[in-house]
Amino acid sequence: MTVIPDEASENVAVNLDTTGEAHWYAVQVASGCEKRVKSNLEQRIVSFDVADRILQVEIPKTPTVKIRKDGSRQQSEEKVFPGYVLVQMIMDDEAWQVVKNTANVINFVGSEQKRGYGRGRGHVKPVPLSFGEVQRIFKQITEQEPVVKALLATGDKIIVLSGPFKDFEGEVIEVSPDRGKLKALLSIFGRDTPVELEFNQVQKQG
Repeated sequence: MTVIPDEASENVAVNLDTTGEAHWYAVQVASGCEKRVKSNLEQRIVSFDVADRILQVEIPKTPTVKIRKDGSRQQSEEKVFPGYVLVQMIMDDEAWQVVKNTANVINFVGSEQKRGYGRGRGHVKPVPLSFGEVQRIFKQITEQEPVVKALLATGDKIIVLSGPFKDFEGEVIEVSPDRGKLKALLSIFGRDTPVELEFNQVQKQG
């Protein structure tokens, strides 16, 4: 599968696989515009009366838990494929045009077709995602446990908020987001001692 070229193709029909079956397609969009594209495309689906051919527009996301500097937890989501939206559609020329001409859409992911004349890039023929790819993506977003992400990094200065080392100050030497823990060097009896702590036990200083 070829990633779309940076330059947008001319808005003329390409040689589409019009089988009459619904498939999922990956569509490359301008960076940070995934939500806007989804909203605009859903409005265009209604305006152009193609809801029978463009069935779903999705931005695959997985749950995350962000540990703030004060140790509190914030539920969030993270895009699985930044810069892309997935569209389930029955491909024909009109449906292709509705998607392709949506603001901030760059192109479908597919195979590039050479121009028959002149210079420059050819057109991109949309290639549907395989059944296995679609299964893997949607299984990932429905079954994955939240990923813990700490706003802490090696070298950060911290103070301990709770536990036997409360009010001790130290420096982070290792971060384990999957375990929700970190190791920090704390000065205990005048000696730097590595201590394992929970994310919510510490607060970043400075």
